[in-house]
Amino acid sequence: MAGMKVPDRFLLEEGGSRSAEECAASCAGNCSCVAYAYANLQSSSAKGEVRRCLVWVGDLVDAMMIGPQWGATADTLYLRVPLAATSTGRNSSRNAVKIALPVLAGILLLTSIFSVWFCRFRVKRRKSESEKKLIPGSANTSTEIGEGNHTEDLEFPSIQFADIVAATGNFSKEFMIGRGGFGKVYKGTLGSGQVVAVKRLSKDSDQGAEEFKNEAILIAKLQHRNLVRLLGCCAEGAERLLIYEYLPNKGLDAILFDNARKSVLDWPMRLGIVKGVARGLLYLHQDSRLTVIHRDLKASNVLLDAEMRAKIADFGMAKIFWDDQVNANTGRVVGTYGYIAPEYSAEGVFSVKSDVYSFGVLLLEIMTGVRISSSHGIRDFPSLIVYAWHLWREGKGVELLDQSMAESCSPDEALLCIHVGLLCVQDDPSRRPLMSSVVSILENGSGSSSSSLPMPNQPAYLAIMEEKKAELDNSRNTMAMTVLQGR
Repeated sequence: MAGMKVPDRFLLEEGGSRSAEECAASCAGNCSCVAYAYANLQSSSAKGEVRRCLVWVGDLVDAMMIGPQWGATADTLYLRVPLAATSTGRNSSRNAVKIALPVLAGILLLTSIFSVWFCRFRVKRRKSESEKKLIPGSANTSTEIGEGNHTEDLEFPSIQFADIVAATGNFSKEFMIGRGGFGKVYKGTLGSGQVVAVKRLSKDSDQGAEEFKNEAILIAKLQHRNLVRLLGCCAEGAERLLIYEYLPNKGLDAILFDNARKSVLDWPMRLGIVKGVARGLLYLHQDSRLTVIHRDLKASNVLLDAEMRAKIADFGMAKIFWDDQVNANTGRVVGTYGYIAPEYSAEGVFSVKSDVYSFGVLLLEIMTGVRISSSHGIRDFPSLIVYAWHLWREGKGVELLDQSMAESCSPDEALLCIHVGLLCVQDDPSRRPLMSSVVSILENGSGSSSSSLPMPNQPAYLAIMEEKKAELDNSRNTMAMTVLQGR
């Protein structure tokens, strides 16, 4: 260490002014030597230079670097570094490396495992959330379309509310083409010139935001020629709107139950509508990615396009079943009176057979032109189902047919349809056919025979009434008469 003021408490080597080499050898030969210096002990005022060998064996006290500017009073101090210290440092470094490498490897391994797990967890969570969005009533359904910007996840565009206002003349009465429990439906023309039907959810409607979201997501996933096509949606503020393809002939009920218009529906057209609805239900129950239960199939939810092709609409009440699910139970029964299956209205149990029942009611309505909730045209019977079964059992099924299509009707095909309808509306859901069987029978048409089908069970109402009648007859036969005689 050059330019040093040497420490105090040094030992002056005997033998006077040894050479620098001898001084170094003297320190190296002494195990207690920690430093040495071949220093100038002459003061700066004295003449000449006197160098001596100085050795330190203890702590170095009062050592100071004073720099070369101090001239002769600055000396070079040599420190002794033991080989053991160097070796210890090297060994320590090696030991540190040996410890650090396994630790780092462990950290990298744990980081990799965590990264893989986290990525799989995110994928699984996104998949689960995507599936839950399709299931009404699931834990994830509280997130509604319109809270944030969720519409970009759907497979159809989000349309601006201002564009819909312009398309419908600010929801003018002149543009209104329908009304339901959800709100009103308007005809509109978008800026591109496309004519659409706009379903606007009213604030006090029977269907809430949950049903709106359910219908929007569900129809976006379903694509079939006999299902109405959803073109877009809008969720801005409190507004909830669905934009559908426009079907000029509107709902089936508007024609079927209108005495002035029902003649438009001749037999080929009615049979085509029945087949179209049957194919649409078969797609929902069996051919789509998931089993979908519509739960509100009725004449007003069957729309007709320009060629009078049937398209099932309104999926706000629909439910999804997984592959291994047969039925479900709910405390909230939804649907329309007359179309609801007995097990659903009484116990809240619904399945694909619930839709089959609704289809059977619709089929009888199309054949007779009589609304299920109407008391006209069914004589003194309590319902259309009971009336139809009674005439069919008596061999008078032809009397059920709507007179407006009598000239174009094929009696064999019409009786076959009535038979299928009665099979679909049986009280026991296990006896109702699946839609695959219904489609097969209807597609075969004249190739199928009503006699080859199973006999439909008697409606529960008639069974109860006949049982009461039998009890009354028995009580009359065993009745004893007492003749009163005057005294």
